[in-house]
Amino acid sequence: MDTIKIQSNGVKMIAHRGLSGIERENTCAAFVAAGNRSYYGVETDVHVTKDGKFVVIHDDTTRRITLGQTDLNVEENGYSDVKHLILPDLDGTTVRSDIRIPLLEEYIKICKKYEKICVLEIKNHLEQPAIETLVAQIKELEYTESVVFIAFDLENCVNLRTLLPNNAIQLLTTQEVTNELIKTLCQYKFDLDIYYKQLTAEAVTRLHENGILVNCWTCDDPAEAEVLVSYGVDFITSNILE
Repeated sequence: MDTIKIQSNGVKMIAHRGLSGIERENTCAAFVAAGNRSYYGVETDVHVTKDGKFVVIHDDTTRRITLGQTDLNVEENGYSDVKHLILPDLDGTTVRSDIRIPLLEEYIKICKKYEKICVLEIKNHLEQPAIETLVAQIKELEYTESVVFIAFDLENCVNLRTLLPNNAIQLLTTQEVTNELIKTLCQYKFDLDIYYKQLTAEAVTRLHENGILVNCWTCDDPAEAEVLVSYGVDFITSNILE
């Protein structure tokens, strides 16, 4: 099993939840698999546990990634409740002890080792003190300038901007590109991370005219990716395309 290569023509490819087309999503195995390939960046999702640990998981609960074996809400439980969970591999087996829910620190260190850009999604709303702690932890790892922060929550993005005036921050959206959206992005010096089917060539041109970079998620179809490349997007986030 391997990635599907495309002619990206300079578009930077982002591995979605690590190389999740080959390894269990958002695990160290998926991050290392992406690190060993040509990806520009590695995307992941972060939640904070009840006792303040930043952990890497997409959903609020463990139900989907454990195939129903557990159903823990990670933000309502302590880190000790989730750190020993062995996740099923893509074939459903649980013989690999390395497939677990990682700490944010593990993800950052893997990206740093392989010199990949971190594309870090804050999944839920965080209060300002939690965002300050998150940023401080990344600064301690000396990798802040190589992190692109993304979030659907506008307040998360605004609070990040107050702490990190020069970092790349992308506002996530499932909506089409509007004048109001462009105004918001320009106001806070945000770029855009948009569901790829909402994009048109005209929208990409308008965004670029306003100095806004365009990331799009999550495209796994080579033909559709070629269309996005023709639009001139800056990044494509994918589970399997490289």
